[in-house]
Amino acid sequence: MSSPLIIRNLTSRPIEVKRCEYHSIAPSLSQGGFANITQNVTSLFRNATSPAAPPVVESTTSFIHEDVSIRIDPFRSLTTEIRPQSANETLHLIFDTEGEQHRLETPTPTSNSTTLKPLTDNPRFNYTAVHLPEHSHLTLYSSANLSSWMRFFKDDTPLSALSIPGTHNSPTCHRALPSVRCQATSPPEQLDNGVRFFDIRIQPEAPLDPANDRLILVHGVFPISLTGNKYLRDLLQEVYAFLDRNPSETLIMSLKREGTGNATDAQLGRILKDHYAGDPNRWFTAPRIPYLGEARGKIVLIRRFGLDDALKQEWGGAGWGIDAANWADNTPNATCPSGDVCVQDFYEVLETVNIEKKIQYSQEHLERAAKCVCTLPAQDQLATLPPKQPFFINFLTASNFWKVGCWPEKIAAKLNPAIVDFLCRKHNESAGQPEAGGDGSTGIVVCDWVGHKGDWDLVRCIIGMNAKLEMREHGL
Repeated sequence: MSSPLIIRNLTSRPIEVKRCEYHSIAPSLSQGGFANITQNVTSLFRNATSPAAPPVVESTTSFIHEDVSIRIDPFRSLTTEIRPQSANETLHLIFDTEGEQHRLETPTPTSNSTTLKPLTDNPRFNYTAVHLPEHSHLTLYSSANLSSWMRFFKDDTPLSALSIPGTHNSPTCHRALPSVRCQATSPPEQLDNGVRFFDIRIQPEAPLDPANDRLILVHGVFPISLTGNKYLRDLLQEVYAFLDRNPSETLIMSLKREGTGNATDAQLGRILKDHYAGDPNRWFTAPRIPYLGEARGKIVLIRRFGLDDALKQEWGGAGWGIDAANWADNTPNATCPSGDVCVQDFYEVLETVNIEKKIQYSQEHLERAAKCVCTLPAQDQLATLPPKQPFFINFLTASNFWKVGCWPEKIAAKLNPAIVDFLCRKHNESAGQPEAGGDGSTGIVVCDWVGHKGDWDLVRCIIGMNAKLEMREHGL
């Protein structure tokens, strides 16, 4: 007999199971059993721009139903008595929220997102779910429009309090050398699907030529494309276009000098200030973490390079950009001297067996972020009360150029699903009650190879972890 179903409610409202239906399914659908049918169903939210999931095939020979009343409070898990009675059954559940009902059919015959079907016109709530059959676990989230998910948060939300999906070496989606390519999709597609942190490495093309302000996109000492140089200015035009279409959003951009040649951090800083990031309508360059209202429609600069004496005098002598210049190398946990960034960036996974260590460090950093409770000041206090919570930046990335099993896409294939599982079943689970524990934030989670073959599950899961903060903001 299968294990009882555990249901976790990661939404801001109580959800009640009202009805269970056990449908016997035809042999063509049941071959391989319950576990095989749902093996790959780990997807959560469906982007509003994505095609709809194929309908569940109603190939049933009979069904029985049971009216129940199983309440799952916000941010609680409950072990129910619900269980499929055989491998030849599908389980349909009817959920109720404030009198509005939604239907979930699980397992599904595809690996697409599992979206609950509203049973009323013009629903106020929309839900999606992840089913982890190996654990008999079902997690419910509020759906999100990934292209504009920040619009649901107030202007006085500290940016560091949000759970933010990010990408590592964000523009490295081109044909490139092994270990140079880290992304399956382009930066515009990443933005449309909810990513709000870009990790960018750049090299001045001609730092001694005042007439040449071009910055080449690189990864280490290598260009990001085998077909010719790619440049920061072109990437920024794509970012500006996205922010113009979605003025509720912001993008945090970490910039670091890499590549070959003799350029210095000071030269890079001057080029950026004079030719790229000087427009206050496009960039937030104050040396502090902003509130969301200050950052909407803009790029927030995190700098991983030092400043010359002139830039050190910006902002009343406080400097320029959020200071992450002294970033500890290959660390499982370190805070930059500025206090604004706490990072997990252990990347030397020299053997495949070390991937488990990387997963452990990543989960531990998620737990550090989850324990924080952000201060939500009144609007008139914004100028005098900078956010106290640092950016928790958590790199789910690593590589070893000399071992195929440790190339970025290979590590991501193991690490990304492991983090989805952790977030759904364990992240901030010890909090228990909505008023206990931390906000359950993930911090900034920096990923490789998200969106591969349309799989944005990890991004959607990270965004879903904002529900507790949203509940606090709106007094639910």
